Amino acid sequence: MKKLIYLAFTAIVLITVSVSCDSSSTWEEYEEWRVSNEEWLTKQLLLKNDDGTPYYMEIKPAWYPMSGVLIHYFNDRSQTEGNLRPLVNSTVDVKYIGRFYNDVAFDSSYTLTANGDSIFRVQPINTVVGWQIALTDMRVGDSARVVIPFMEGYGTSTVGSIPPYSNLVFDMKLVDIYKYELQ
Repeated sequence: MKKLIYLAFTAIVLITVSVSCDSSSTWEEYEEWRVSNEEWLTKQLLLKNDDGTPYYMEIKPAWYPMSGVLIHYFNDRSQTEGNLRPLVNSTVDVKYIGRFYNDVAFDSSYTLTANGDSIFRVQPINTVVGWQIALTDMRVGDSARVVIPFMEGYGTSTVGSIPPYSNLVFDMKLVDIYKYELQ
């Protein structure tokens, strides 16, 4: 039994390392990008509203206290008080635009369908940790800007058009909870 557990653990480590390492690129190749992302994130932490209060709230969930995102709600949250919040295994309907720190868009729910419906249906548990944190803090009807530090996004991996060390910025709206799960 111990040997089986050891083999399973070894396989998971090897798969994780092979998936997270992109042999076609080097750390040095992304050094300038990484530094720019870190400097930008530091500036976001210091942003203030006109009244001097922080622009972003830092959300650190109890279930993953070493992780977190920055969130700024565009709506008056008192208007959504009492609305449901999704669980990580709920199925939610979201509208979003994803951008890099430099405001270059990399993804959008508005380009997903030909019929003009911009709804993206997903379970938070099937997304990056940053989306899980943000969505489980949001209530149906909330609109927010979410800043996801690179480690809560795709980390040091290249995924599609997203380079390693990329902080991700999402303008998103939680439209509905299609299926609420309690398990």
